[in-house]
Amino acid sequence: MDALSHILEDIHLSQAEYLYVSGHGDWLVDLPQQSAVIIYVVTAGQACVYFNDKTLTLDTGAILLIPSGIEHQLGSPDPKHNADQPKRTALQSLLFSGNDNLLIHVGVGHTQAVVLAVRCQIDIEMSKPLLSALPNYFLLHGEADNSAPPWLQLGLQFLGLETERTRPGRDTLLNRLANMFFIECVRDYVEQLPEETESWLTALRDPTLMAALGAIHNQPSHPWTVADLASIACMSRSSFAERFADVIGQPPLSYLSAHRLRIAARHLTQNYESIARISERVGYASEAAFSQAFKRQYDMSPSQYRKESKTQAAD
Repeated sequence: MDALSHILEDIHLSQAEYLYVSGHGDWLVDLPQQSAVIIYVVTAGQACVYFNDKTLTLDTGAILLIPSGIEHQLGSPDPKHNADQPKRTALQSLLFSGNDNLLIHVGVGHTQAVVLAVRCQIDIEMSKPLLSALPNYFLLHGEADNSAPPWLQLGLQFLGLETERTRPGRDTLLNRLANMFFIECVRDYVEQLPEETESWLTALRDPTLMAALGAIHNQPSHPWTVADLASIACMSRSSFAERFADVIGQPPLSYLSAHRLRIAARHLTQNYESIARISERVGYASEAAFSQAFKRQYDMSPSQYRKESKTQAAD
């Protein structure tokens, strides 16, 4: 499996949910910051998405993917709605609020837009390196644009069918479709990055660095050395170490350590294995060494991290 595939597998998009928003007249709904990937598909009319510093106008057929789940508003293209004055008395926090109704009506008057909203939970800790290098959003054009790539047109057709009827396996398919949109957006973004871009994502176009990253993500518990990774990259040890640090932004073994600890953090929140067992699973020779490294990265011990995660989940 290549490095990008491993990285995308690590983020674990899951628990896809959806609803239709029918906006009437002068309307606006709010979505706070959350650990999720958000997808909007405008099926009729025109809508706007308001970020703190930018407004995007979405025509019929437009698809907006927000990988980091940053705070924003979805509403009508009204001059009153802008980044400086996003909250009004008409604002309603209706999106994904636990309402069982899959169609919500917002505002009063003539229908201005119908928007399909999809949310997928994401492993925020494992996805940090990727999300930090991605833009806040991807704006695509779907069925209304004949130039849309076949994968997008096909995905939208499936998405429309699955959200209009209840069939066994729907939730699994929605997760797969959301993953497809996300993966294709990331791949297109990586392919279009200018050569001079200072982003570690450019490493995913470098065959030598891709090989080393693939090895790290494939076997994170392996006792890798810089010499081992340089050999996989077919480079000298010094040249590899320098190139890796220049492109990725940290030395190879620092990257490896940070990745191992992110995996450990996921295990601490998702299972009840002992800390000693988790430290072994992520490649540490002793629980003490693991605990010290974990505390350096997360400012708390593994046991404290586990306890806080359970408390947050309960809330």
